[in-house]
Amino acid sequence: MGYTYVLSDVHGHLNCFESVLAQINLQPDDTLYVLGDVIDRGAHGIAILRKIMAMPNAKMLLGNHEFMMLNALGEPYDGKRRNVSDSCELWNGNGGGITHIGWYCLPNEQKAEMLDYLKSLPLNIDVEVGGKEYRLVHAADTEFYSHYKRQYRSQAEYSVWERNALAEMAESDKNYVFGHTGTFMFDPKPNPSIWHKGNLIGIDCGCAIKDGFYEPQIGMIKGRLGCIRLDDMKEFYSDNIGTTRRKRSKVTHSTH
Repeated sequence: MGYTYVLSDVHGHLNCFESVLAQINLQPDDTLYVLGDVIDRGAHGIAILRKIMAMPNAKMLLGNHEFMMLNALGEPYDGKRRNVSDSCELWNGNGGGITHIGWYCLPNEQKAEMLDYLKSLPLNIDVEVGGKEYRLVHAADTEFYSHYKRQYRSQAEYSVWERNALAEMAESDKNYVFGHTGTFMFDPKPNPSIWHKGNLIGIDCGCAIKDGFYEPQIGMIKGRLGCIRLDDMKEFYSDNIGTTRRKRSKVTHSTH
C-alpha cells in the first residue's frame, strides 16, 4: 500500500504546490488529500485546480474559497439562492478577483467540467492510516453543525467557514486534520509550521501570505505550503531548498 499525504490552502501558488509535489514524489499507489482553498489570492488557482482534477490519486475537499466561487458564479454548492452581486463582492474581497479573470478565459467545456467537479467535492473525508482513523476537514466537522445552524444557511456553509468548532473537535474522540486557520494563530512564529495538539493537526501554514505580512506580536510572517505524511508524520514544506525526493520504505496501512 502507498503513503497518505495531506495539504491545504494552496491559494493559487503553483510554485509552492510543485515544490511539495517534487519532494513527496507521489507514486501511483499513494494518495494526496487536498483540504480545499486551492484558488484565489495567488495567480494560478485555476491551473492548480485543473492539475488536481487530472490527478487520479488526488482527492479534494470543498474550501470556503471554492464555496464563494460557486456562489459568485450563480452555481451554489448547497442549492441556496444568494444574490450574485453580493456573492461576487464577497469573493473578490477575499482575493477571488484573479481567479475570476482566469475563469472567464476558460473554454465553456472546461468551465462545465470544473463546476461539476467543485459541486461533487465532499465536506469531510475519513481515512485510516496505520490502524489509526482520521477525519479530514477544511474548517469544521459536519458533526457539530447543529450547534451552529442558526448562524449559517447550510451545513456546507458552516463546514467551510466555522473556526469555533475546533474547540468541540478537540473534545471529540476523533483525530482531525484541518486547514482554513493559519497555524501561526496557534503557534506564533515567523515561519509557520504544521501544528499538533492532542487529536488536532492544523496544516494551513499560510501559503496565502507567502510574501509576508507584519504582525506586531510575531514580526514579519512569511507563510508557506505545508504537507504531512500521515504514515509517519513526516512534514514537507514548499520553502525547503535542496530536499531530496523521498525513498520508499515499508509501511503497512490502509486507506478508504
